[in-house]
Amino acid sequence: MAKYHITAEINGDEVEYLCEPEQTLLDVLRDELNFTGTKEGCGSGDCGACTVMMNGRHVCSCLVMGVEANGAKIETVEGLADGEQLHPLQEKFIEHAALQCGICTPGILVASKALLERNPDPTETEVRYWLAGNLCRCTGYDKIIRAVLDAASEMRGN
Repeated sequence: MAKYHITAEINGDEVEYLCEPEQTLLDVLRDELNFTGTKEGCGSGDCGACTVMMNGRHVCSCLVMGVEANGAKIETVEGLADGEQLHPLQEKFIEHAALQCGICTPGILVASKALLERNPDPTETEVRYWLAGNLCRCTGYDKIIRAVLDAASEMRGN
């Protein structure tokens, strides 16, 4: 089977990879490029565990083919921290104990970052609505919502 040569920007770095037409972006990120922070929960776009940013939109990477990323700008959970300095969302998730098993956490962090870039002062209802596509079986969501709202406040300088 033919492999396709793809060039993309991932977390600010230009990357090149070869992928088969049936490989999802999730498979490419994890198996070819070793971005293992992105998780597979369902494989059908229902849980949000594999959420990444692609050209400024959050997408389920299990539903995007690897070849579709040619020329794309992609941000994964690995791109949130600045070296050793955690993103405020990551810090608040730790502070609020907003994670348990961790499967959903990378997708929720990426989606939350997308929300705060679009709306730096969301209401609780807006956070809940925005994260509705990210399912968590462990936390009950309250700590997640509190962490996102606290991070938003900190990022605004309050």
